[in-house]
Amino acid sequence: MPESDSMAYTKLGDTGLDVSRLCLGCMNFGSERSWMMNDRDASVDLVHEALDLGINFLDTANVYSTGESEEVVGDAVASANRDELVLATKVFGEMRDGPNGSGLSRKHVLDQVEASLDRLGTDYIDLYQIHRWDDDTPIEETLAALDHLVETGRVHYIGASTMTAYQFTKALYTSDIEDYSRFACMQPEYSAVARYEEPNLLEVCEGEGIGVIPWSPLAGGFLTGKYERDAEPTDGTRGAASESVRGYFTEENWAVLDAVRSVAAEIDATPAQVALAWLLQQDVVTAPIIGPRSSEHLRENVAALSVELTPDQVEQIAQPKTPRYPGP
Repeated sequence: MPESDSMAYTKLGDTGLDVSRLCLGCMNFGSERSWMMNDRDASVDLVHEALDLGINFLDTANVYSTGESEEVVGDAVASANRDELVLATKVFGEMRDGPNGSGLSRKHVLDQVEASLDRLGTDYIDLYQIHRWDDDTPIEETLAALDHLVETGRVHYIGASTMTAYQFTKALYTSDIEDYSRFACMQPEYSAVARYEEPNLLEVCEGEGIGVIPWSPLAGGFLTGKYERDAEPTDGTRGAASESVRGYFTEENWAVLDAVRSVAAEIDATPAQVALAWLLQQDVVTAPIIGPRSSEHLRENVAALSVELTPDQVEQIAQPKTPRYPGP
């Protein structure tokens, strides 16, 4: 099995910002659900280990365990070199009951950025992302609020996540017309079994110079090979607790996993490493967002950077799946 290699870095889209080729996803930090880490000290230790391995890019959101994830990240990076860190968080989800407790209104965005800054223990957020599209707020209002945050130094770059290609294109062109700060990156679902954005959002990103930081690059653990066709998910796994993970259990996706396992056996790697390597070899991808819950998984993921797939192996993994929208 490949060993952890030295970290590689790349630019975030057309910006000058250097980010590690893997981004540490911090959604698991908290106690909201049974499959999360639920251990604050272990979460802090995992961040420290990721930093030691060269990961400088951390992604969280205000809504993850209602702020708990951001607090854990803030604790973990308190003694780190802030100049090298790229801290990313998101806004949109419901943070409290009542009016203005969610969404992308100017009020909610400006209120929530202050709360996120406090929880993260920092003076600025490197990448502030809208978590979803808000049908109830004009995009012009949201972009004006985000532009204000960039102009005042509270935020350095802005990004978006999980929306239609039309919505994202409208936001980009509105920024161009109104001279607002432009989204630097997009966070879509993307993996070897979730390729529906290839003819949609990813085409926009490639054409507009937008960085791509895919979430769920291992399809909720499906591509690690921990699940089997004819067996129920083991208790305590995410597959046992999450219908979204079980949604990957289709014949087409099992065929992709068969190909991943076959390639892994050929090159003495793990299925997870092969699945990440496949994603890293897609030209449009900047940094997959990994979500390890242990030191072993973290090191396994980082070792994927040293896995090189041949064009035939890349095609072997892609062949069973026909990208189509909506997916996966």
